[in-house]
Amino acid sequence: MTVLKESGPDPTDALSSVPVAGSRRGVPVVGKLKFCYGPMDCGKSTLALQIDHNHARQGRRGMVLVRHDRSGEPQITSRIGLTRKAIEVGNETDLRLLVREQWAAGRHVDYLIVDEAQFLSPVQVDQLAELADDVQIDVYCFGIATDFRSVLFPGAARLFELADELQPVQVEVLCWCGQTGRFNARVSEGEVLRAGDTVVVADTEQSLVETSSASRSEGEPNTVRYQVLCRRHFRLGDLGPSSAQHGQLRLT
Repeated sequence: MTVLKESGPDPTDALSSVPVAGSRRGVPVVGKLKFCYGPMDCGKSTLALQIDHNHARQGRRGMVLVRHDRSGEPQITSRIGLTRKAIEVGNETDLRLLVREQWAAGRHVDYLIVDEAQFLSPVQVDQLAELADDVQIDVYCFGIATDFRSVLFPGAARLFELADELQPVQVEVLCWCGQTGRFNARVSEGEVLRAGDTVVVADTEQSLVETSSASRSEGEPNTVRYQVLCRRHFRLGDLGPSSAQHGQLRLT
């Protein structure tokens, strides 16, 4: 008869016990990567500025980053009127180098605030995860999950894959019918657009209008805006009984 030798608990067992406090002291401390997401008008930028304010009040030092703010400037702007200067993230920006430059200047970094994070590249999201894991920086990302086609932005998709916490912003945005709005429809001349550039930064309010001779005659404005719709009316392209025309701010 073969006697099976008793072995210790399997660490891969989902029911295995959590290590006691004493043994956890050897586990390296890591930062957290959090993604707060929602449609336009739900207060993401306001929340980003509030979190930055709360951390700074406690003596923590942070960096505020943005990618394609609606204003076209290197800043975070909220629709309720709050504004904060920020560092603009470019296509080739290495976010790790931004932090290292602060260290080289003798400035400690405890946290990062990243607004419009959906426009980051997947590689840049990986860099944020590296900063959280390897140098214990808390990273707070804010952005829209899906584009005007209801397809995940590459940056948002990578955040869904890597973030420690995923938090939908709780401020409810309503479709014109009164149902919860989840989809950011791109609208031109009263029609919901289904094709075009993935990155067209515009607003739900009046903004700058740009013209492009490639797609229309010279001097003819291209008026584009966004409208938040529920799933049903997004599918149907139904903008409701009235849809005011607004301008467009295009960055790419």
